[in-house]
Amino acid sequence: MKQFKLMATAASGIEALVGQELRDLGIDCEIENGRAIFYGDIETIATANLWLRTADRVKIIVAEFEATTFEQLFDKTNAIAWEELLPMDANFPVAGKSIKSKLFSVSDCQAITKKAIVKRLSDYYSRYGRLPETGALYQLEVALLKDKVTITLDTTGPSLFKRGYRIDKGGAPLKENMAAALIKLSKWRKDRPFYDPVCGSGTICIEAALIGHNIAPGFNRDFACEEWAWVDPAIFDKVRDEAESKADYDIELDILGCDIDGRMVALAKKNAEEAGLSDSITFKQMQLSDFTTDKDYGVIIANPPYGERLGEEESVRKLYKQMGEVYRPLDTWSKYILTSDLEFEKFYGEKATKKRKLYNGAIRTDLFQYWGKRPPRQPRPETTEAN
Repeated sequence: MKQFKLMATAASGIEALVGQELRDLGIDCEIENGRAIFYGDIETIATANLWLRTADRVKIIVAEFEATTFEQLFDKTNAIAWEELLPMDANFPVAGKSIKSKLFSVSDCQAITKKAIVKRLSDYYSRYGRLPETGALYQLEVALLKDKVTITLDTTGPSLFKRGYRIDKGGAPLKENMAAALIKLSKWRKDRPFYDPVCGSGTICIEAALIGHNIAPGFNRDFACEEWAWVDPAIFDKVRDEAESKADYDIELDILGCDIDGRMVALAKKNAEEAGLSDSITFKQMQLSDFTTDKDYGVIIANPPYGERLGEEESVRKLYKQMGEVYRPLDTWSKYILTSDLEFEKFYGEKATKKRKLYNGAIRTDLFQYWGKRPPRQPRPETTEAN
């Protein structure tokens, strides 16, 4: 089976999580800024698309070369064996970007790349005039960085954060792959309590349940490459069957999501039901200050409002103060709060154990981490030496 050079793209700050996910799947990789690089065949592509929780897309790296003139860009693109990837009727739009390169006009780079591919395919298929482009989607991108050209082919289609369970998202939603990243960073274990006090449409809780049950996040969606003529559908069937066999639907999870807005709680319940996880998560309408628990060693993950809009800052900072008052006594619990307010610690009333810079879409945020006490080590069973 043909081998490809591949990349899994990711938001800045969570590339290492993507890399760890790939290694957990048995796929060796190298981490670069905003992506993980790895090699594999169609089965590898199917596995990565189905299982990666924190990545955005899985792309084939078609070619990499230097180009400082449009002539070089055309000639080197035209030299690629596009007929091995694109059938005559392929729909192949070309996206583009250019950073610190002599060829800085993105629209020109896109047009020349497209022209070079059209010339190659027209010659190969003896097709003169316009190619039909009525077939499956093959989304290409030409990206220039310091005069190095990377041409990629997207295997995913709609971004991997689109799991397919979110009926509606409400206001200021957190993307599913970012929610999964927060859970991964928290080191939450499925045998521990989990609580989201400002759950909104339920995304963080649903992602926790998917992780707890070991359900592949891409199990209930399709991918662009499944429509490609040279991709055997049996490969995706095999990977989905394997994923189904690895899911643990019987484990009982202790996941609680609360929100002061009853409409959001109702929406969260609908989304959980769509994901098939309504029995694994408890959603309640409750204000943050009413939370009490006699449980130990749980994890709290919250994505509270950031107070970005005029007049909201005061009420949001009051919420941060409530968080400190309610959560500080829970010394065995670990708390993870994502916010763009760099003064969060001041209003929470305690300095974070650790901060991590992340991007929630285009918004620069910090994940304020408060680590709880570790549970006591269980004594090792005594062994009796044989006489």
